[in-house]
Amino acid sequence: MKDKINVLYEDNHIIVVEKPINILSQSDNTHDIDMLSLVKSYVKDKYNKPGNVYVGLVHRLDRPTGGIMIFARTSKAASRLSKQIKENKIKKTYLAVIPNFKEKKGTFIDYLKKEDNGNTIVTNKENGKYSNLNYELIKEKNNLSLVEIELITGRHHQIRVQFASRGYPLYGDQRYGKEDRKQLALFCYKLEFIHPVKKEMMSFIIYPNYGIFKEFKEFFNEKK
Repeated sequence: MKDKINVLYEDNHIIVVEKPINILSQSDNTHDIDMLSLVKSYVKDKYNKPGNVYVGLVHRLDRPTGGIMIFARTSKAASRLSKQIKENKIKKTYLAVIPNFKEKKGTFIDYLKKEDNGNTIVTNKENGKYSNLNYELIKEKNNLSLVEIELITGRHHQIRVQFASRGYPLYGDQRYGKEDRKQLALFCYKLEFIHPVKKEMMSFIIYPNYGIFKEFKEFFNEKK
């Protein structure tokens, strides 16, 4: 089991991993494989731990979204990382491919509401939660735009909804766009946070290498 996850960093307090696309962050009623269970199995196998293993879920990525996730290995680390999340001290930066998106740089501010059917909609201040992101167009190729997105607030489907509501659904977004049978092009490629015990600033970067992201492979190689 442990050879199935890409571990970027681990110590006695935290473990940082890459979540593959189309894997759940935590278990749901589908009972499909999920990252929390995979990380628990990894820790249990690697350190020969008997019984239940503690691993704390600190944040989530949507099922079709790949990228970097941090898990806590102690309840103290989980509490401190959760506090950083609430105070917007964990910086999550994404890459998205968006067809024909031409705006160079900007900020989107909306009020979003998650509906009973699982979709999120743009609404007003009275009914929705404040949602904020910054974006920058960093590369264009074949009418495709590679956009870097700094997520300020972490609302349900936030990036997908904020772009789609402006007429720019993400490539492969089967829920908020019109494409089907294509992989959603959204990836959390950079994660920055303060170590919950050592108090050091931690920063991790990985670039996506699947689906339409392969169009930008040369650009990613230059950045490494």
